[in-house]
Amino acid sequence: MIARKEYFRKSLFQEGAHLQQSEIEQIEKLGKSLNKSFLQIALNYGYMSRRAWRKALEKEKIPLYNFEYEKLVQIPKKEIIKTNLHAFLESLIFPINQTDDYLEVILSDPSDSININSIEELLGQKVDKFQVAEDLDVLKALHVTYGLDHLDKAVFGIYDQDRDSCAIETFTRSQIVFIGGVLILTLLLFFFFPIGVAIGLNLLLNAVLFFSIGFKFLLTLYGSKMETGRKINKSELDAVTNEELPFYTILLPVFKESEVIHKLVWNLKNLDYPLEKLDIKLLIESDDTMTYNAIKDMNFPCIFEPVIIPYAQPQTKPKACNYGLYFSKGKYLTIYDAEDIPDNNQLKLVYALFKKIPEEYVVIQCALNYFNKKENLLTRLFTLEYSYWFDYMLPGLDNLDVPIPLGGTSNHFRFDKLMELGGWDGFNVTEDADLGLRAYAKSYKVTVLDSTTYEEANNDFFNWIRQRSRWIKGYMQTYLVHMRAPIKLYNKIGLKGFLGFQFFIGGTFFTFLVYPILLSFLFTVVFLKTELIDYLIFWNDLTVSQDLLNGIKIFFPDWLLIISIFNFSIGNLMMIYVNMIAVFRRKSYSLILFALLNPLYWLMHSISAYKGLIQLITKPFYWEKTNHGLTKSVKNSSV
Repeated sequence: MIARKEYFRKSLFQEGAHLQQSEIEQIEKLGKSLNKSFLQIALNYGYMSRRAWRKALEKEKIPLYNFEYEKLVQIPKKEIIKTNLHAFLESLIFPINQTDDYLEVILSDPSDSININSIEELLGQKVDKFQVAEDLDVLKALHVTYGLDHLDKAVFGIYDQDRDSCAIETFTRSQIVFIGGVLILTLLLFFFFPIGVAIGLNLLLNAVLFFSIGFKFLLTLYGSKMETGRKINKSELDAVTNEELPFYTILLPVFKESEVIHKLVWNLKNLDYPLEKLDIKLLIESDDTMTYNAIKDMNFPCIFEPVIIPYAQPQTKPKACNYGLYFSKGKYLTIYDAEDIPDNNQLKLVYALFKKIPEEYVVIQCALNYFNKKENLLTRLFTLEYSYWFDYMLPGLDNLDVPIPLGGTSNHFRFDKLMELGGWDGFNVTEDADLGLRAYAKSYKVTVLDSTTYEEANNDFFNWIRQRSRWIKGYMQTYLVHMRAPIKLYNKIGLKGFLGFQFFIGGTFFTFLVYPILLSFLFTVVFLKTELIDYLIFWNDLTVSQDLLNGIKIFFPDWLLIISIFNFSIGNLMMIYVNMIAVFRRKSYSLILFALLNPLYWLMHSISAYKGLIQLITKPFYWEKTNHGLTKSVKNSSV
């Protein structure tokens, strides 16, 4: 086997895959420094495409082994593989059959005698027979057969570490009793005191709506203080050398997103960070044949290492990221979605800021925005929302030192602190917001950085509803989880943090739920009190109409109507103003008039909120898939 190394190396890599001798030498050097196999470096560091490798094997007439994954079993020395799973993954070798005097393996590189020898040493016996399979197939076999312990921790890590912080239980018994008690008490009071209860509820809902909107308005104004400030200046960034940069892990969770894989490869190549210090993991679900086959058939080199996640419910992004943590090597770690286009110097900026700030800061959230902002009306409204959210409100939370709900991408972690926090809650569909609060509750801090990652804004209404309903459902989950013990939460995060949590997390979904109710009440009362209904329905019995109006005046007196009109007028004006000022930092002045449509955009949120509420009850862990790659736009310098 060893004697065939040079033959295979030349015939497969030089003649078959058309690698130059200089490239082979670079691969060998990089493989030694990173302790990875030759084939892994060639496939995952931009030297050779997987299609080229398959064709090289076919040209050499090497038959490819096809796994029957459901029939795979662990070998007798399974504990050795579990303990040294990283070594087998790096070697791309899967022991498929073992007895006391026989060992058969499936490998990806028949020329890799060094790693074959190391596996023989680990298992304590010589390889008697080997067959060849594509690298992804070997990786999948190893993960689905020997990665189950990591999978269990990925799913139940938060539950085992801190059961009270896990969203596996949507409503606790005490919460059900409390909610049920409030509803029953409200109905009883309404039966005995209908007018007082109706007026009181109307006032309460109006007050909560007004204060929630007012809080976001003040956050935006407070966050505007950071509009021109930069946390890392050019001289600080220029002082960072490639030699001092640490390993940096990038997790790329994908699911049925084959259409954006090509874009992903090019976006990653633009990062200004030494390639040999990047630990990029593409997280693929084992049942996602669409993405899996797209990676296998890539006809140009990529710069990421696939990690195949064994199947388990819930099939969520946080579960996938948790599994990826156990195969990550970086001192710092971030998450990008498949379509993300981060600023090319973002990793260096984050590193420079981490060096500058105290150790208690464990997460840095970068801004998100959209590269297809002018594609249609929906993308314009979506861009306005993200602009005030990431450019103004999150900096406002940062300035106030209250919990910051993280975005789903471009959040950068100190890896050791992330592991200490237990990673993400695999049962929470807005795992990012939940993690931000858990970090704050442990006296860790989150800050924001003025570096942007550009994403693809939803340009389809129903796709947007699916995405937004999941986000709002996750906010409801997060609120229910952390409000299981309100006094305990208050003691952990203090008055300022507690109020910030109530208004920002609780207030966000609550306003979307009550907005259409109060709006319909307001329009109905105004409609009836102005007697327009007489002209539309052509009532002949004026006595009935007058009785109806008298009843309305009792339940909705004029002073309450004035308060409601004021509340909706001022509330909508504040949010329109917030959307308008959001254009200034990015100079997107052409969007400013679209801020006038914010009341309509809020009604879209309300549709999503009620869909999310229904799913919270019927299928709380269901991850509503958002389709990407729908846009025809590309990022350019005008963004």
